[in-house]
Amino acid sequence: MDPSDYPEDYDEPDQSPDWADAATLDPGAFTAALRQLTMLGSDPFLSMQVTNLGLVDTFINLLESRLMRERMTQDGTPPDTAFVLAQSQMWIFAAYELLRTWKQRVKDTMKLIKEGRVEARLAQLEKPLSYRHTAREMRASQLRTIAALPNALDVLDADLRRIHVTFGLMEALRMALAKHEVPKQRDSVAFAPGYGRINLWNGSIDFELSTDAGILGTTSHRELAEGLRAMFQEPPQSWDELAGFDAYLKGPPAPPF
Repeated sequence: MDPSDYPEDYDEPDQSPDWADAATLDPGAFTAALRQLTMLGSDPFLSMQVTNLGLVDTFINLLESRLMRERMTQDGTPPDTAFVLAQSQMWIFAAYELLRTWKQRVKDTMKLIKEGRVEARLAQLEKPLSYRHTAREMRASQLRTIAALPNALDVLDADLRRIHVTFGLMEALRMALAKHEVPKQRDSVAFAPGYGRINLWNGSIDFELSTDAGILGTTSHRELAEGLRAMFQEPPQSWDELAGFDAYLKGPPAPPF
């Protein structure tokens, strides 16, 4: 797609044009990547949520591909834009909640291991009940398995670093979309929460990431999904390297007025 094809009223997007066509994406790559995360793929209930996200991701990819073609051939905003925007927001909310749940479980497990409280927690989970609680049994088995690894803390820490950037973008965008606030800033007001524009490279809806000091950039369903699909393709960054991303999300100081 050549930049000369843009409508006159469209600013050239910042995103790279190097996006794969939606029809060429492996429909199983998203779920396969997420299930590689320690303590996620081994949990059947979290895994079911991964399946749901993967199915909707594929659906949205096709909608975005069609929207991209319609935007290039029609005057004005295509009628399907609002539906794609709505589906994108719902997917982001669901993906955020899944990763938030998994991330908290990982942090809790790391704390149990560090403080030597794994057996105490297992005793709670395995306490006899008047009925069979399969989810508690599964959780106990999962904790026992990961705690038995000699490098358990390193494995869990590496997975936290794998999702750090994508989850950070999700968290920042979710605050704007759901709460109309700037992340981690009390009494803040997000800039144009929920507003999005069609990305002509892939048809996804670009939502703005903002702080009190201004707009940092944009992100979209497609960018977030790609980040998760690719998270095991390279070694995870170190926390020192990720500190630059955290500083970026904080943005510059707000003006004194």
